[in-house]
Parts: sequence; structure tokens; C-alpha cells
Amino acid sequence: MKVLVVGGTGALGGHAAIHLAAQGHDVSIGGRNPANPATPMAAMPFVQGNYVAGDYTPDRLSGFDWVVFAAGNDPRHVPQGADFAEFLIKANHEAVPAFFAACREAGVSRAVQLGSYYHQAAPHLLEGNSYIRSRKAACEGARAQGAAGFDVMSVNAPFMVGSVPGLPSAIFEPYVQWAKGQIPIPAFAPTGGTNFMSFLSLSEAILGALERGEPGKAYLVGDENLSFREYFQLFFDAVGSDVQVEERDEEMPLLPDIAIPQGRGNWVRVDPPADEVALLGYRRHDVAQAVADVAAQFGGAAG
Repeated sequence: MKVLVVGGTGALGGHAAIHLAAQGHDVSIGGRNPANPATPMAAMPFVQGNYVAGDYTPDRLSGFDWVVFAAGNDPRHVPQGADFAEFLIKANHEAVPAFFAACREAGVSRAVQLGSYYHQAAPHLLEGNSYIRSRKAACEGARAQGAAGFDVMSVNAPFMVGSVPGLPSAIFEPYVQWAKGQIPIPAFAPTGGTNFMSFLSLSEAILGALERGEPGKAYLVGDENLSFREYFQLFFDAVGSDVQVEERDEEMPLLPDIAIPQGRGNWVRVDPPADEVALLGYRRHDVAQAVADVAAQFGGAAG
């Protein structure tokens, strides 16, 4: 199939693009800027555009069989001086459904919207978090554009871990440096935990949704429910350190409280139905391997 991965210059979209290409699909990537030249995505056809600005018109989307929407907007993307809440409405409540409407008009047959898990796994967080509400609106708005001949599915993912060859990571590279003793932060994790999933598992789920997903379905995907202590311990183990991570009820600089919407000390668990895991065809118990891959890419053994 001829596939466009919007957001394909980033980590999750880039990994999905590489995975789809490895399965024999003709993959193009879309984004605001071209792919990092050190990554495999740089060799793929590039469609430059900003979905928030409406750049992906039906004419530009014409000819693609499948579309993966892996783009997203968070506080990093808000224009200077703009109101965050207003920007979320424009980006997620309005621009995402408009993008999928353009896909329908272009003759795309199947599309996947990659979303976040919170509104399905922890709906009680919706009331107090405008960002989570906006991700729910994007999920629902994208699927609402489905019609006869245009199938739209959402794949809503938890905390992700993994690497893309040649792509830097502002999250995982510091984790590896910390585990190697190169960042002077004590070896501790905040209380609580959540579900974690590897890039590879997610890419398999995206492909499974494109191939076999039920039109209009929002799939809550996930792999392992781990405490933050268990998760961080994987990084120390992966670099060959014998340090044991402690659990403390205090803010952790590498995972600040703002990055834990459920609140420090609380959990968001995901237990995906076995029939949905089988339908989408993604692997389980892959988090430790993903962390090992991250450690190998960003630093190897402890010093």
C-alpha cells in the first residue's frame, strides 16, 4: 500500500514508518520539517506540511491508500504568547478532524489516529486536565470522519519506550546517562506507576489496525504495568549497573510531577483485552528489550 505517516519525522511516527516500510509498503512521511538526515526516514519521500495550518489538503493527500496520523501538539508547540487552552482547541478539537475529513475527500481508504491512553484508561482525569480532554476530542473527532470506503481507527498508547536509529532523544538519552552515573541525581523513582509499551509493539499495533482494525474503533493498547521504580531499574540493569533504584514520595527531576497526570503515588493501569491484542498482532513483554535497545543506542555500559 502507499502510506503517508504524518508525524513521521518523530520517534513514534518514525518507528511506525520504518516498520511499515520493512513490511513492503511504499511509505512517505509528513511533517513540519524534513527528517533528521541520520535516520532511515530521511530516505523516504517527504511531504512538508503543518496539519494545524490546514496544509494537508485533499489534493496533497490524493494517491495515498493508508494514512497514519502520528503528529501531536503539546506545550512545546504552542506559539510564543499564545494561550495554551485556545491552541489545544485549534490543534486537537478542530484541526485533527479537519485533517481526517481531507483524507476522506482525497480517497484514502484506511487511516489510524495515534492518540493517548488517559481518557480511556483513566477517564476521571478528564475533568481537571484540558490537555487530556483535547486528546479525547482528537480521538473522537478523527473517527467521526469515517464513512463508507473510509475506515478510521484510533490506537491510544501509554508511556512509550524505544529508539529510532540516528534519532536523538531528550528523554531517553538523559535516562541512560543517569543510569551510568553521569548525571548527579540520586537513584530513586517517584511513587506510583503506569503502563509502558515499546515502540516496536506500538508499530505492530498500528499496522494491525490498518490491516484488520474495526472501522470506528478506539483501541486502548499497552504492555506492562510497572511501578516507576521498576521502570527506572530497567535502565540501570541495561547499562550493567548494580545500583538498586529506591522509591521515594518526592518529585524526580527526570520525571517531574507535571509529567504524571494521575498524580505522584497513583497508578494508571492498562489491561488490554486478549482478543484485541491478537487482532492487532502486537507483542507483549517487550519493555525490557526496548530499554536495552535505548541503552545500546545512547551509551552502553556504566562507567
